[in-house]
This record gives sequence, structure tokens and C-alpha cells, in this order.
Amino acid sequence: MMMDSRSDGSISRRKGARRSHYFRSSATSILAPLSFLILAAAVWQFMAVREHSILVPDIPAIAGEVKRIAITEGAFEQIALTLERIMLGCALAFVVALTFGIAAGRSRLFESFLRPGIVLGLTIPGLVWALLCVIWFGVNWKAPIIALGLGVAPALIVNIIQGVRAVDPSLIEMMHVYRFDAWAQLRHLWLPAMAPFLLSGLRMGLSLAWKIIVLVEIFGMSSGVGYELNQEFSSQNVAGVLAWTILFGAVMGIIEYGIIQGIERSVTRWRRVALV
Repeated sequence: MMMDSRSDGSISRRKGARRSHYFRSSATSILAPLSFLILAAAVWQFMAVREHSILVPDIPAIAGEVKRIAITEGAFEQIALTLERIMLGCALAFVVALTFGIAAGRSRLFESFLRPGIVLGLTIPGLVWALLCVIWFGVNWKAPIIALGLGVAPALIVNIIQGVRAVDPSLIEMMHVYRFDAWAQLRHLWLPAMAPFLLSGLRMGLSLAWKIIVLVEIFGMSSGVGYELNQEFSSQNVAGVLAWTILFGAVMGIIEYGIIQGIERSVTRWRRVALV
């Protein structure tokens, strides 16, 4: 009887600790980013007031530009176009990175063969890919997507190689003992085991893609956020440049906090979290 009461008390304490941990995590995930944004806005406003220059617009001026863009017909169409190009380019990069990354992670020889290409891909600036793809493919849908694929894939391949090397060797041996086919291996071992690395790669890919797509749209497109940024730059409207950046940053924030973090919680829920 005494053991049962002790067991019940231990279970209750663990449940209470889990609830407390959940509420702390929820509060942290909301308050910490909000605190950063408030601090960043305060620092910018301080600089704007101190400089008192049109080159450093204050928060009300930027907010006015955000409002102007938001009510402009077709503004969110431009954001949607850029987002579509980013998603297609990242999808291409992920297909290439998964194919070559898993193969290189499993074979030291293939990794040695591929390594110069990876280093070269990591070294070439996004501006070069943007210019080359506009020259090669012209002003059409191919240029931004292929530029993104070429610019993002090398970083993703490095991430995936590290994810493959982190998989428990005993699981790989068990997979061969039970004669899993290629699809079963990918579905039941590689993708679940590499989920944290893939999500990290997704974040990295989206951040790189944003930088590359803006360059492609500035140099070779007549639509998208990069094109609009170039228009604002041409008219020396710094507040407009910042407003477009903030609007697209808000979209990427929604993707991060509304989609990627939800997927991350779902695919890593099996992991034990310390309650202390």
C-alpha cells in the first residue's frame, strides 16, 4: 500500500513537472521573440532620432510605408510570386541534396569525389548564380528556380552528410538484416533519423534562398519582392526598402513559427526532454 502511494505521488510529480515545463516553453516561445523585436525597434528608433536623416527613417515613417504597400493593389501578389519561386527552388535543392547527401554520407569515396564541387558551390556568391542563370535562361521562371537550386544545394548536402553520419550504425545493420528496400530505408530510417538535420537545413535553405532570389529579381525579373526593392531603391525611398523587407520578413516568420516549428515538434516528440 505504501509503495502504491509513493508510486502515485511520483507519477503526479512527473505530470506536474511536464505541465510546468510545457507552460514555461510556451511562454518562452512567445515572449522571447517579442522581446527581441521590441528591443530591435527601440534601438532603430534611437538611431533614427539621433541621426535625424531621411537615410535612417524612424518607426512611424516605416510603418506608413508598410501601410501604403499593404493597401496597394497587387502588393501581396508580388510577395506570393517571390515565395512561390523560393519554394520551388528549395524543393529542387532538397531533391538534389537528399540524393547526393545520403550517397556521400554512406560512402567516403563518393564524398571525396563530391567534396571539390561542394566547396566550390559554397564559395560561389549568390550574385554569381543570379547573373549566370539570367544570362543562360533569360527572363523566365527557370532562372530564379535554378539559381536557388544551385545556391542552396551545397549547404544542404553538407547538413545531410552530417545527419547520415549521426545515425546509429546498429540501426543500419538491422535494416540490412531485415532486407529493407530503398523506399523502406528512406521512410523508416533515414528521414526520421535525419529529421533534425533536415529541419535545420530547411531553415538554412530558406534564409539563403531569400538572399539569392532578391538578386535574381533585381537583375533579371520584372516582378517579385526583389523587383519592388529595386524600384524603391531607384527612387531613394529607404523607408520603402525597409517596409518591403519587413513585410517579407513577416511572411517568413509565419512560415517559421506557424509551420516549421509545428513540424519540428511533431517529428521530435519522441525525444525525451529534461524536466529540470
